Amino acid sequence: MKYVCLIKPGSSQEKIIEDGENLIVYLRAKAHDGEANAALIESLSKHFHVGKTCIKIVQGTKSRNKIIEIIR
Repeated sequence: MKYVCLIKPGSSQEKIIEDGENLIVYLRAKAHDGEANAALIESLSKHFHVGKTCIKIVQGTKSRNKIIEIIR
C-alpha cells in the first residue's frame, strides 16, 4: 500500500495523523544526514506493526513530502 506523507522534522513530540492514504508524521529527529528518514521508517514500522524492511521511501528522500510504500 502506498501513502503520501508530510514530514514535520524537529517536532517536540512524535505522532502520526492518518487520513486515508495521507499521513502527517511529526518526528523529533532533525532533517540532517538522513536522520529524519531513519526515524520515519522506525516510527511507521511501529505504527503499522511491520518490520523496517517492509517500508520503502519511493519518492522524496530529500523532501518533506514523501511517497511511502508498505509491503505486508
